[in-house]
Amino acid sequence: MPSAHPPSEDLPRELFEYNRSVFDRFVRRLTRLPWKEVSRNREIGHETLFRTLVHILNVHEAWLVYIVPGRSSELNALFAQADRHPTSWKGFRAYADRVWNGVDAVVRGLSERDLARRVKAPWMPGRYTVRDALFQTTIEQAHHLGEVIGALWQEDLQPPEMTWIRVRSAPSPRRRRR
Repeated sequence: MPSAHPPSEDLPRELFEYNRSVFDRFVRRLTRLPWKEVSRNREIGHETLFRTLVHILNVHEAWLVYIVPGRSSELNALFAQADRHPTSWKGFRAYADRVWNGVDAVVRGLSERDLARRVKAPWMPGRYTVRDALFQTTIEQAHHLGEVIGALWQEDLQPPEMTWIRVRSAPSPRRRRR
C-alpha cells in the first residue's frame, strides 16, 4: 500500500548511493573472475555477465543523464558512441566513471518538485515522472543483477551482498578510510 507521505527529496540520493554500492560490489566480484567467464554467452538477457553490467550503466545514463535533465534530443548521438559498449575492464571503468559522475550530478540537484516533473523516453509510451524514472532505473538494475546472481549460482559462486539494510550499514570499500 502506497505511503500517504511522498518520499523526501533525500530519496534519490539514498537510492542511488545504494544502487552504486550494490553495482560496485558486483563489479568487484566479476573482475575477480577470469575474463573468459565474464565474457561467455550465458543466454541471459544481455548474454554475458560483462554486457549485463554495461547495460545497467546504459540504462542509468540514458534515463538519468539525458532524459531527466531534458536532453532527449541528444539520445541518438549518445546511442552511437562506441565507448558505451566497452569490450574490456579498462574501457568499462572509464565508461562507468562517466555514467556515475553524470548520475551523481543530476541526482544531487533534484528537489521534491523535480521528482514530480514529467519526463518522456522516446521508446516508452505513457506519462511518467522523474520519480518514476528513478524507480525504473533502480528496478531494472535489480532485475539484471538478479540475472547475474542466477548465473553465478549456476557456477556455485556466491554473489555479493545486496540487501538494503546490510549494504547501507557497511562502509563502502571504495570509500573506506584507513
